[in-house]
Amino acid sequence: MAITNVKIIAEIGCNHKGDMQIAHEMIKIAAQFCHVDIVKFQKRNPKELLTPEEYNAPHPEPYHSYGKTYGEHREFLEFNCEQHRQLKKWCEEWSVVYSSSVWDMTSAKEIASLEPEMIKIPSACNLNFDMLDFLCREYEGEIHLSLGMTTHAEEEKIVKFFEERNRVKDIVLYSCTSGYPVPFEDICLKEILRLKNKFENKVKAIGFSGHHLGIATDVAALAYGTQYFERHFTLDRTWKGTDHAASLEPDGMRRLARDLRNVSKALTYKKKEILDLEEAQRKKLKRICNHG
Repeated sequence: MAITNVKIIAEIGCNHKGDMQIAHEMIKIAAQFCHVDIVKFQKRNPKELLTPEEYNAPHPEPYHSYGKTYGEHREFLEFNCEQHRQLKKWCEEWSVVYSSSVWDMTSAKEIASLEPEMIKIPSACNLNFDMLDFLCREYEGEIHLSLGMTTHAEEEKIVKFFEERNRVKDIVLYSCTSGYPVPFEDICLKEILRLKNKFENKVKAIGFSGHHLGIATDVAALAYGTQYFERHFTLDRTWKGTDHAASLEPDGMRRLARDLRNVSKALTYKKKEILDLEEAQRKKLKRICNHG
């Protein structure tokens, strides 16, 4: 049976460089040119998320920094709640679903107040059970959660946590390797099969969050039964910022969406032994030699 509900997510994240007009342009291009289903941003409260030492430390890659310290860099790239409300409005105007990752409790409360269809939990925060508990209690939409940097025992604990709160059917788990970019040998696509075998009958769906180069791997992930595909999106891979190099530019995102939808149609058995389109060719070309 074809996977007819494939969803493609353009992860803008912070690739907008802290500029609302760039963010608007990226929404428009992702929707109208790339034809994605979902556009996703990120929300952080840097002073809540970072220790004072982390906040005041220099950016580990100074060339990509938008501030004198890592904290200043993160603050520069942040949009406030009202700006996210405007991003959501723009997404609706361009007929794509708005979403955001949340990295701390304050951000979770702010994004939940916007009532998006889905909220994403990044791999770095999937053990923040206070934040997960808040979302289970106060947010009614889907909760998408990446499993990079996560042990099998921690995966079990996360899924059990949602089961205990009767929210497990609202969860989408993403196979993910946390790296930017990830070399092909570390993508580990067969983790998708492991997650499906373990959790498919419990959660809403299995997704794939990739930080690799190209789009061929995503098509292979589709063949393993993945339904949600998240890829970082940028207008220019040479822009300042560490995520751009592992992102797809517009034409790459367009081809990814096209190929995933086309291949999803192809992943079927024949409806009958001789398809209708084969009948004329069978009459014209088939040679049957009766033996004996």
